[in-house]
Amino acid sequence: MAATVTDPVIGTVVDGRYEVLSRIARGGMATVYLAQDRRLDRRVALKLMHPHLADGNDVVARFRREARAAARLSHPGVVAVFDQGTEGESSYLTMEYVDGVTLRRRLLSQGALALGEALDVLEAVLDALGAAHRAGLVHRDVKPENVLIAHDGTIKVADFGLARAVTEATMSSTGALLGTVAYLSPEIVTSGAADARADVYAAGVMLYEMLTGRQPFEGETPIQVAYMHVHGTVPPPSDAVAWLPLEVDEYVALLTARDPEDRPRSADAALAALRAMRADFDDRVLALRADVEPDEVAEIAGEATADVEREGGATATLAPRVGSTVVLPIGAVEAETEQEAGTARRRTRRRRRVAALLAVLLVLMTLGGGVWWYLAVGPGAYTSMPDVVGRAEATALATLSEAGLDPTTREVHSDDVPVGHVVTTDPEPGARVERGGAVEVVISQGVLRLRVPDVAGQSPDAAQDLLTDTGLDGDTLLDQVWDQEVPEGQVVRSEPSAGSLVDHDTTITLMVSQGREPIAVPDVSGRPLEEAEELILDAGAEPQVGDEAYSDDVPQGHVVSQDVTGDALRGDPITLVISKGPELFEVPNLFGMQYSEAAAILEDIGFVPERENVLGGVFGTVHSQSVEAGSWHPRGTVVVLTVV
Repeated sequence: MAATVTDPVIGTVVDGRYEVLSRIARGGMATVYLAQDRRLDRRVALKLMHPHLADGNDVVARFRREARAAARLSHPGVVAVFDQGTEGESSYLTMEYVDGVTLRRRLLSQGALALGEALDVLEAVLDALGAAHRAGLVHRDVKPENVLIAHDGTIKVADFGLARAVTEATMSSTGALLGTVAYLSPEIVTSGAADARADVYAAGVMLYEMLTGRQPFEGETPIQVAYMHVHGTVPPPSDAVAWLPLEVDEYVALLTARDPEDRPRSADAALAALRAMRADFDDRVLALRADVEPDEVAEIAGEATADVEREGGATATLAPRVGSTVVLPIGAVEAETEQEAGTARRRTRRRRRVAALLAVLLVLMTLGGGVWWYLAVGPGAYTSMPDVVGRAEATALATLSEAGLDPTTREVHSDDVPVGHVVTTDPEPGARVERGGAVEVVISQGVLRLRVPDVAGQSPDAAQDLLTDTGLDGDTLLDQVWDQEVPEGQVVRSEPSAGSLVDHDTTITLMVSQGREPIAVPDVSGRPLEEAEELILDAGAEPQVGDEAYSDDVPQGHVVSQDVTGDALRGDPITLVISKGPELFEVPNLFGMQYSEAAAILEDIGFVPERENVLGGVFGTVHSQSVEAGSWHPRGTVVVLTVV
């Protein structure tokens, strides 16, 4: 790309590790490069903060702190932060490199998104922002340039940390804030303060833009747009796209309410309302798209350059003014100017004069007509409480406001009412309520889900108390199991297992130990050792080889005896005595002995002597023996003695 050829950073190695390959984008706070991580051999997006931002303030310290916080944020919809450090006068971040396009590029190429696609994008963005809000992080710069759409359809949010670090440091040193004015919430413009609800506001503006192809507020200068955010109301998207459902108008109004107290408290709450609203739309409606030509959007965007750059470390896009960062003095637009305050005071005086006149009229109109006017259409009029039970929060609040009531919300868990829908109201539907009076709307958080505590080793009663204390109020069942380690009468485990996330009324089964399981050990005497061990293992015991013993009856390598037979407990050791076979004895030399003497010697050893006479054996002398002298044989061996 011609615009990046002369960039002196390209070709350098940052911090001795990151080889800069090309420039991806340059914004108001940093320049993003495609780099190769030489240590881990992977491509990363390298974001170098502009050196001038560190002049005279603590932006570097804030930048590092925010980078560490962002690095701890692990969510599939958030661009991961890998590393941070310094290079020369600049601080840098290395982040996940996502190959795709930004939402800004998608809008420039398509004009507007179909309702279903816009809600898909917003759902992914709110899901990612919700993870950040739960971790105490606020993005502060939610805009299409920071929403990345990978080629596989994955949607990720980029730039956590840098926007907040630079903005806070700039505010503390200059009294000004950095931001993209088209998406700044009113409270950021007037005071510089921002919490999770500021991100919700920007998400609502972004939804308006995705559906209509243009931003809700447009002006010649950033200060004019900022003024509209503070003093205006985001128009209903259906003013520009007539077929959009009323629920979408109500949802955009909910997210972009001027008073932060009227917005969802976090992205999670906004996400729940989005899902509840979307459930009411069929596929036909979700497929509709505003008829906005891409060229028209490009003209509105006011492209600053014809160079195609890659934005946010992820995507090929043009760099339009609509997403650029501006410097805006804090308080440049006040919540209410002095002239407006004077107008408000004059209106108050007029209302007081009218009220006084009405009071006189009421005194004069004591007859039935005057009373009827006061009760039916005057200041004391009452109305009937609309039935909004079961309806989506945004729709219910709009209905109550249109009825002239002042609704407030409270959230509870409900087993029956979907998330983001009305459980009940106070007063109840149909009740007589003063016009303009305050009413409470109870919104469902869905079924209460809790984690199963670890009850192993507890008694059943103690385990039941722990389940109850946790809030699990479903049935508790007991089941008995044998266990080698857990003593009898104690809980072995629960089903569902400890740590499982379950509905609060889920039935929990406690598996209670009966102790070790009784088994019957078979008699393996006379069996080969390997076979004996297998039989004992099958029975549930642990075979152990003990002493070896001579046996005239049991072959070598077979079991002579065992220490336990019959009743035992699973896992008990069973000691086996293994046969060495019969004991062998040396055959003596009996030549020349008298038969009686030789026979006695053989019998003492355990051999069996037999006599065989030659020539009548008249001398009684052993002439020879059938078993060779010096050989070894077991008891009972027959030795034939030849006697002469």
